[in-house]
Amino acid sequence: MPSLDFWFDFASTYSYPAAMRAGVELRWRPFLLGPIFFEQQGIKDSPFNVNLVRGRYMWRDLERICARQRIPWRKPSVFPRNSTLAAKVACAVETEPWLPAYARAVFTANFAEDRDISDRAVLSGILTSLGQDAAAVLARAEAPGNPLRARTEEAKRLGLFGAPTFVAGTELFFGQDRMDEALEWARATATA
Repeated sequence: MPSLDFWFDFASTYSYPAAMRAGVELRWRPFLLGPIFFEQQGIKDSPFNVNLVRGRYMWRDLERICARQRIPWRKPSVFPRNSTLAAKVACAVETEPWLPAYARAVFTANFAEDRDISDRAVLSGILTSLGQDAAAVLARAEAPGNPLRARTEEAKRLGLFGAPTFVAGTELFFGQDRMDEALEWARATATA
């Protein structure tokens, strides 16, 4: 099976439909976009909030994408939501087989149910629904040495500037609409 890294931020609108694609094997790589946007563009907000025309387009585009993929969609009442704790949990459990289910549940909470993914109770409910000891997982996520900061630095070194980004070897594929191309590239290079 070819290796394809899926770099995402739980606050990223276009990461949501990419994460919800079924039957695709990915290596899930959570990181934070905020520090990258600030370092690269000097903004402390989503580019979609800074550029209102681009933002209006993005919201309509997401409606179309979600309708086409038949995934639930509700525009969040707060955007972007703080995704730090959700990402810390994902980093803490990245070797667990239930990570994709957790990630999809967090994305659903944010982009289909308009729930606050920075709220410990929301994350606790998601973890419990997956059969996990929520208190223990949250304690692991908040313990010193969580790799989220290092993961975000790694994203910078790789040259990531947005999410989702797919990485196959040294090739970057930016945007949820590049997933198929990234998979094809990964398959071709795995058999070469």
